Amino acid sequence: MNPSRLRRPADLRRYLSRHRYFAPALLWPLAGILLWLALDAFMASRLQDEKAEAMAAATEQAATRSRSYAAQLLRTIQQIDQLTLSLKLDWEASGAQLDLEQQQERGLYPRSAMLYASIIDRHGDSVSSTLAAFGDASFAGDEFFHYHRTHPDNGLTINKPVKGKRINRQVVRFSRRIDADGEFDGVALVSVEPAYLTTFHDERSLRDGDFISVQLPDGTLLANTEDHAAVRRSYVEAPSFGPTEGTVLEPASKFFDREARIVAWKKLSEYPLVSMAAISETNALAGWQRVAESYRNIMSMATLGIAAFSLTGMLLTARLSWRRQREEVVRQIFRTATEAAQEGFYTMRPLYGRDGKIVDFVYEDCNEHGAALLGTDVRSLRGKRLSQTLDESYRKEIFDLYLHAMETGYYEDEFRVPKISPLRASWVNRRYVRAGDGLAVTLRDISKSKEHELALSRVANTDALTSLPNRHWLGAFLPDALERAARQHRTLAVMFIDLDNFKNINDSLGHEAGDMLLKAAARRLREVVRAADHVVRLGGDEFTIVLEGPHGTEDVARVARQVVRTISAPYELGGVAGQHVNASIGISMFPADGADGDTLLRHADIAMYAAKAAGKGRFEFYQPHLSDSLFLRLAKEHALREAIDKDQFVVHYQPRVSTRAGRLNSLEALVRWHHPERGMIGPDDFIGLAEDTGLIVRLGELVIDNVCAQLAEWGRRGLGPVPVSVNVSGIQLREGGLSAFIAAALARHRIDPRLLEVELTESSVIDKGRATAHELSALRELGIKLSVDDFGTGYSSLAQLQQLDVDVLKVDRAFTSAVGKSEEGAVLFRAIVSMADALDISVVAEGVETREQLHALQSLDCDEVQGYLVSKALPAHEVPSLIARRYLFPASATA
Repeated sequence: MNPSRLRRPADLRRYLSRHRYFAPALLWPLAGILLWLALDAFMASRLQDEKAEAMAAATEQAATRSRSYAAQLLRTIQQIDQLTLSLKLDWEASGAQLDLEQQQERGLYPRSAMLYASIIDRHGDSVSSTLAAFGDASFAGDEFFHYHRTHPDNGLTINKPVKGKRINRQVVRFSRRIDADGEFDGVALVSVEPAYLTTFHDERSLRDGDFISVQLPDGTLLANTEDHAAVRRSYVEAPSFGPTEGTVLEPASKFFDREARIVAWKKLSEYPLVSMAAISETNALAGWQRVAESYRNIMSMATLGIAAFSLTGMLLTARLSWRRQREEVVRQIFRTATEAAQEGFYTMRPLYGRDGKIVDFVYEDCNEHGAALLGTDVRSLRGKRLSQTLDESYRKEIFDLYLHAMETGYYEDEFRVPKISPLRASWVNRRYVRAGDGLAVTLRDISKSKEHELALSRVANTDALTSLPNRHWLGAFLPDALERAARQHRTLAVMFIDLDNFKNINDSLGHEAGDMLLKAAARRLREVVRAADHVVRLGGDEFTIVLEGPHGTEDVARVARQVVRTISAPYELGGVAGQHVNASIGISMFPADGADGDTLLRHADIAMYAAKAAGKGRFEFYQPHLSDSLFLRLAKEHALREAIDKDQFVVHYQPRVSTRAGRLNSLEALVRWHHPERGMIGPDDFIGLAEDTGLIVRLGELVIDNVCAQLAEWGRRGLGPVPVSVNVSGIQLREGGLSAFIAAALARHRIDPRLLEVELTESSVIDKGRATAHELSALRELGIKLSVDDFGTGYSSLAQLQQLDVDVLKVDRAFTSAVGKSEEGAVLFRAIVSMADALDISVVAEGVETREQLHALQSLDCDEVQGYLVSKALPAHEVPSLIARRYLFPASATA
């Protein structure tokens, strides 16, 4: 009903009665407006006071700066005054023979880029000056010279800034008249650049927009800290000065940059100069602006708060009258909502015994879904006691949780439902909330989401290759297992297992065979241990076995022996039977060797390395002294890594010569470690460690780049060309990128690919892996020759020689030494030479040390020889003399 249309008193009374609850509600916005006005007035007053304080502080700061600068300036002018007087007296005392340039050389005058001294004769010519190197100058037409010639005043004269005659920069001149026999005889002149008068002031204390300056009493500016500023801040017109000192707020119109400033000045007591300090109003009020901004923010927040407070109060007051009327409506809406929800809702009323303690709970109400979860309906469940719906063995646990919720007000968890529970779900989320004197219970079926969560957990905790638990699972399991063992006063053993020779299987038969081996080893490990023990794959070829509650170390040793025995049994991998690996096992015991999982794993790992060092295929229990061995290995690894970072390696070169002609055919690059403390270290002491740690890739790249750079240097000197072979590890091939690095090094140093040869192990050449095959193919496409190093020591045999797609065969020194000792050795070597010749592969005999070996190899038609009989490996600077020799065999070795 519109109030304007109310005509009868009865209608008006009914309207007011129906809407009477709005009257007190309107008091809230009125109170809010009054509160806001009071707060705004208070804030405005505070801001005005803050601004006045800020301006007063800036005025005092400007005055302090002006006085400080005046004191500093006075000392500077006094020094200049003394200098001009000294010039005058020295000139008069020397009989007009003073040489300022010479005195400056002797250090009597400062070599300053901003202060210059001169003597002007009676004609206005400069007769002596610290600027003599800049040429002569005449000052006869200058105002200061005319003044001194016509005024018999011997005091200091300060002149307006002018451009210097010899330095082409602005200078301020300080001059003093010189007399001889009572007549004008010239001028003693000291010129300073304006910056000289301000450099002793710390400009860092000045903010952008502030400046200090020195001026003549008529307002003429002599120097200003703004001289190098991008925007001029000084006065548009020369200012005038009143008393000895003072401060004033100058309007923006008086400055070039149109910014108002607080200006303070002080006149010097002994000289006609005025020091001035200016602080921009913006800087003076910067702090006040921040305070004002914070006040504005406070007012904004206060406005919002007052508005929200007033609105909230008005709404609460208005709704208070409606609450009872709507309570029943709300109950009906809640009932409808709970019936449609997928959760079980229950209201539980506690039953108290005579002692005042809760003895049971009654289902006062529930929704249909809640009744269905308990396998019944609402009518049947309403009024029942909790004890009537629960099995006796399960009743106490639920009853205790209800009591806990009544005491604390809230309880919630995710609960795996036991089989004895009446709930029709495997997992539920249960929430108990105390409501008044009762308890509101909510149960939500989360069985499906839990099943999905457990499936994801299985994936995260299971090794994809072997289906064993993985490192992530072990990290979660060990703490619980150790806590359980400590609680039950039992022991626990951690066995760290590493498969020996796994790398060789992977290198020779490929990664597929390696995966087959890992799966077979996992099956064997599971068969060895009890059902209560746990086999875990940590990664790579590393496994862990956790034995819970073993009966002493002998029981653990028995299991370790079984593991070693079962792992060492032959494997058939990829159709190739008779493949062997061994297991090196390190064992740590709880609680003797550690109280936590990380310590036990670390100690078992240390013991495993000790087992490997003792010969592999065995087990070792952890002993404290074993840590020292591991730390030594880590120290060696750190030293090697640092040596690669600092390039502490040099390359020596050993020649390969024609067996018949004795001429130099090529060189083999052999790396040496030039240790800063241990001196030169051979490759046998660090190549193995480099391969174990993967550092062989970076080390190999250093060697390749070094060799290419050396080939380029020999080429520039007109030596050669002599090909050089470099040794490459199988790891470099499997990592990939070797061919790309070599191609880049050849291009960077402009080397013909035919001058570089790559030496490989037999296992690398017959590796079936995709990465190795790609790298070998790419090297051949570059035009680089491939050779097999130490032939006969790896996995190849004469029957497999035809599978080696290489250019050069380097026969191991063991075959070379056998040539001169037995007929069988000669026959075997002849067979290698014959097959290689048929396959168009050159043969190089390694380790030739005697002339008998050389003669035998010559008779066997071996292509090249390499060894100490010809030359040891030489540093790069000795190779040119080797290249210059036409015949490298010693005279005693001539056939």
